[in-house]
Amino acid sequence: MERTGSRPPAFAALPVGWLRRRIEGLSGVGLALGTLFFAASLTPSLIPRTALTQGALAGACFGVGYLIGVFSRWLWIYLELPAPSPRLRLVTNYIIGIFCLSIALLFLWQVADWQNSIRTLMDMEPLTSGHPVTVSLYALATFIVLLVIGRVFALAVSRFARWTHRYVPRRVANVVGAALAIVLFWLLANDVLLRSAFYMADSSFREFDALIEPERPQPTDPAKTGSPASLVAWNLLGRAGREFIASGATAADISAVSGKQALEPIRVYVGLAAAETAEERAALALEELRRVGGFEREALVVVTPTGTGWIDPAALDAVEYLYRGDIASVALQYSYLSSPLSLLVQPEYGREAARAIFSTVYDYWRTLPKDARPKLYLHGLSLGAMNSERSLELFEIIGDPINGALWSGPPFESRMWRQITDGRNPGSPAWLPEFRDGGFARFMNQNGPNVAVDAPWGPTRIVYLQYASDAVTFFDYRDLYRQPAWMAEPRGPDVSPELRWYPLVTMLQLAVDMAVAASTPIGHGHVYAPQHYVDAWLAVTGISGWTPDQLALLKAHLAERAGMNESADDEAEQSSRGG
Repeated sequence: MERTGSRPPAFAALPVGWLRRRIEGLSGVGLALGTLFFAASLTPSLIPRTALTQGALAGACFGVGYLIGVFSRWLWIYLELPAPSPRLRLVTNYIIGIFCLSIALLFLWQVADWQNSIRTLMDMEPLTSGHPVTVSLYALATFIVLLVIGRVFALAVSRFARWTHRYVPRRVANVVGAALAIVLFWLLANDVLLRSAFYMADSSFREFDALIEPERPQPTDPAKTGSPASLVAWNLLGRAGREFIASGATAADISAVSGKQALEPIRVYVGLAAAETAEERAALALEELRRVGGFEREALVVVTPTGTGWIDPAALDAVEYLYRGDIASVALQYSYLSSPLSLLVQPEYGREAARAIFSTVYDYWRTLPKDARPKLYLHGLSLGAMNSERSLELFEIIGDPINGALWSGPPFESRMWRQITDGRNPGSPAWLPEFRDGGFARFMNQNGPNVAVDAPWGPTRIVYLQYASDAVTFFDYRDLYRQPAWMAEPRGPDVSPELRWYPLVTMLQLAVDMAVAASTPIGHGHVYAPQHYVDAWLAVTGISGWTPDQLALLKAHLAERAGMNESADDEAEQSSRGG
């Protein structure tokens, strides 16, 4: 009786002791850095975030900051520098914890306003709440996952170091242990997890690409690719190819808008399954293009698709209407994967395919009489823009240049885009550069070109259509340690004035923005609007004969058409999923 009444049972003191040891074991520097990274991640970047993406980003940023703190403490101990006493560490961690909690709550309170600073510029419905509790729970779950991975990594380092210490001194053993653990995790992540994931993704995309959509029956017109008369079978076009062929405007559609007699635009597409190599597919595309009379049109566009083989209908519709149907286009599929996956797994495929189709078409085109051949243009969106850019070897076409190219949303790794942007005229913004006299390359966004419309062009017209809010274009690994040039004032029309640069955090923010860049309303992010394509193609082609009122009518019609196509695609996707 005396034992139970004089003091509490031993097990009652366990939680207090356990909690004290846990708090003592925390890295105060890691908590502080992690919280600062967490808070910075809540500030706006280029793309509006959902509670899920915001929470995952915040948790990852906290984890990175905490990891830096843990590493600094390990390095301090490894160098055998004086360490604080457990009591001092406990008190310090309590103070840091209170400070961190205050900072986190202060920044969580402002999430809605920060997100609305982007949403307002993109004409999106403002948020009434930043959902701080939901964001915090997602962040906690993300951090726990990263913490578990970190603990497993630390355990591997310890085991390897202990085993190595039998043969070498302790400090050397620690270095060897860390190196072996890094190699092990890299092999597991790259050779096991990533390869398995990419194999599953490739199989899934391949099966999806092969599905025959009932809403897109095989064309019967002999002039259509995929028809019974075509050199390319309908089932070998792939899903993206069938969509491209079936979704084109008719001559009647174009005549109704232009008010003049129009032709049926020619579209040629060769799917990945149509031939074994890119060269064979390119040769097949050339023969199909010749069969349907593509070289007899006023203009010919060589299109490089995105990773899945998709071609933005807004881009092709715009130029087909402008030419009143007197135009042909040809494209070659090189992958089943989405652009980010294709860029990671098989970047050389896109370059090879783009080079194969361009050189094949160009070599034939240049044999034709100059006064009887079509104007030759290149086009690509996103990864397609980068690969299309790579297909063009300027020194090869100096003697007989192509007429121009329109590249929209070029990825940050696009070589020519990078050279032109870095070599822009002093004083011009990085998000809409001016390059020399504008006779070779110009940039455009929602507000039009950065050079006077009547400024003279050279023999080849290159136009980059890009939005300042497109993270696919403006992400850069160097954002890790320096502020990007496009953040300087003045900023792009759809970039938040509240956006700030933070070391490491901004790069992580933009990486997330890049992954969700296509989730914005049309005309922002990585979703390019048909009315902006009209202005861009006018600059590339120099087409005349359209009055301002007719162009306004065309833009309205294409915007409506784009909305109808998007709704149809959403319904088809829901139907294919059974709901």
